[in-house]
This record gives sequence, C-alpha cells and structure tokens, in this order.
Amino acid sequence: MPPSPHEQHMHRALVLARRGRGAVEPNPMVGAVLVRDGKVLAEGFHQRFGGPHAEIVALRACRDAGVNPKGADLYVTLEPCCHQGKTPPCTDALIQAGLARVYVATADPNPRVAGKGTSRLRKAGIAVELGLCRREAQQLIEPFAKFITQGLPYVTLKWAQTVDGLIATRENDSRWISNDLSRKWVHQQRAMADAILIGIGTALADDPLLTARGLRARRKTRRVVVDPSLRLPESSQIVRSLDKSKASPLLVAVRQRLMEKPPLRMRDLAKAGVEFIGLPPLDPKGDPSVLALEPLLRCLAAQHNATHVLVEGGSTLNGHLLRQGLADELAVFIAPKLLGDAGAVPAVTGFWPARIDQATPLELRDTQRLGDDLLLTYRLPPPPVLRKRKKSTKSAKRLT
Repeated sequence: MPPSPHEQHMHRALVLARRGRGAVEPNPMVGAVLVRDGKVLAEGFHQRFGGPHAEIVALRACRDAGVNPKGADLYVTLEPCCHQGKTPPCTDALIQAGLARVYVATADPNPRVAGKGTSRLRKAGIAVELGLCRREAQQLIEPFAKFITQGLPYVTLKWAQTVDGLIATRENDSRWISNDLSRKWVHQQRAMADAILIGIGTALADDPLLTARGLRARRKTRRVVVDPSLRLPESSQIVRSLDKSKASPLLVAVRQRLMEKPPLRMRDLAKAGVEFIGLPPLDPKGDPSVLALEPLLRCLAAQHNATHVLVEGGSTLNGHLLRQGLADELAVFIAPKLLGDAGAVPAVTGFWPARIDQATPLELRDTQRLGDDLLLTYRLPPPPVLRKRKKSTKSAKRLT
C-alpha cells in the first residue's frame, strides 16, 4: 500500500531530521513539517546544538513566509520539549501559535519530558496523535536514547571483510579490502561521530590518523586507543598529529595500575598532549590485559557528551566489546575478494559457541551497494542476550 498523506508528511520530517546529524549531538535529531488543509506551509529541523528546535524553526519559516500558522497541523519526529533548557519550551510556542493538531512520531526518552510534552499540549486543547512512523523515529534517536537513559554512547563496530569473513591476511595486511567509495563513506561517518575507537593492535599494524579526510568535519572527533600495556609509540602518526593546532584529541586507555605510578613514557606522552584513562581488569582473577570497557564509554559520555562511538578496531577489540555487551550496531563492508586462509584474521574473536543456535542473532537494518562492495548494517540485541557483563567496583582514573 502507498503511504497515506500523514505518513508522507512524517517521512519528510524524518528526512529533514537526518540533516542535523553530526551537528546537534548530544541533542537528538528532530524534523518538523507544518501542514494546513493538505498543503505544506513550512518545515524545519534542529540544525545545531544550542540552536532552536525543529518546531521553532518551522514556525519561524511559516511566519517569515507571511503565513499565520494558526489552525495548522504539525508533524514532528520527537515529542516537543516542555522544559527550559538552552532554549524555551517548544510546547509553549506551539500553544501560542494556536495549532490544531500535533502528530508525534515517538515520545521523548528524556525523563524531563517523557510524556509531559504531549500532556501539556492536550491540556491546552491541542489534539495529539502519538506513534505515526514510531519505529523509524525511534531508530533515528537510538544514540540519544541510550545516552540519556543509560549514560552510555551508542557503539557501532565497523569493519571491511572478504567474502569469507576475513579482515586481514595472516601477515596483518588489510590495505585495501574495501574500495574507494566504501572508504569515503567511512570518512563521512568519522566526521559525524563523537569518538573513534581502536585497539593497540590496529594502532601498531596500520599506524592510522583516524581523521576525516576529504571533507569538512562538523566537530573535533576524539580519537581513542585501548592500550593496556602502553605500547603506543611516540613516533606514531596519531601522537605526532597532536602538534597541529586543530588536531583532534587523543585518549589512551591503559591498565589502572599504570595510573598509580605513571612510567616515564606516560609522562612524556602526556606532555605531547595525550590524555590517559585507567581501566580496571574485566576479571581481577583473569587476563589482566582484558580491560572493563564500560568505564571508558561512560567517561566519554559523561565528560565529553559522546552519544556515538565508531569502532574501527580489529577482531580482539570487536570481541571484547561484544562479549561485554557494549556494542549496538555493526557496519560490515563485504568486498568481492576471497582469501581462503585459515590463518588469516577473522572479524571477531573470543566466542566459543558449540552450536549454531548459540550464535548471536542480528537484525538486518539496511543494505547499500558501494561500487562492488556491499555495506550491511545490523542491529545487535540488548545485552542480556549476549554474555552478561560484570559490573566493575572500581572507577576509571584519568591523567591529562
């Protein structure tokens, strides 16, 4: 069935909302469309953090066009706010505008709103319809929802693999499995992410910069390296780039015990501009190089307002994040290449299922063809389905 006019207007609002990605965080992406008698009067989206919300942008555009929005219907992807933040409550503006009806795709997960916005509108005599295109709208704000309700960023694991699921040869050569179009997509994602995370294995093998090249980034994306034993060389590109005035910050996660008596190398790296965070072991009786990564992610959220972390690590880091129940999404590039080597590097390690029914189930969200490469986007199940992670009783320590 073709979409109804109501769905068409909300789909347009969702398209508008996505234009704010990379500029509005830690706020959610939101789009709005004003309609009267089937005619679109104005539209708007949240364009930057601290700026006017989508509803206000649409109302202003309507008035700037010389049209009174009284009696119009509003299609908005997220419940209008009803509290004073960096901007006044949107509900007050909608009430003052005399709107007839507001179609809301999904409720705001922020406890300061969470149904209070729609209640405020209804009490003022504005009809409210909740749930139009809810699924699409909830997917749009997943990073914000996780950030605001759990204090954690949304984590995407990205890798490029051959058809047989390998990300590097046994000699650790991976340049380049994917094509130019796929790598361009990665740089676009880097420019919109709050942090890019890799493990020390990737740092040593590839010596990456982890910057968005070939386009203008909307933000300084924080670069993060998980390096339990502090093996990152001062000569690496990622460290040397800190000399540049516009360099993205670099955070290195090490074993917590290194923070208690920092070695000379750590002090030298700190002078070069490297920030450090100490993490406890995942299991005090287990491998000390396996760190609890949740404190790192909580630090990124709490201290740097990170809502989305892009992981470009190898199989070991991918496995740690998956087993600790911290990953939300997979972005997998499949290139038309075949290695066929049992000694080559797989995309993920650390799982030991005995049966197929013990495999982690995934939800296919999107498919995209980039030249001869295929990009598959999967949503992971919530943590209880994965291996239950242990809560650390120790907090992370920082050194800057």
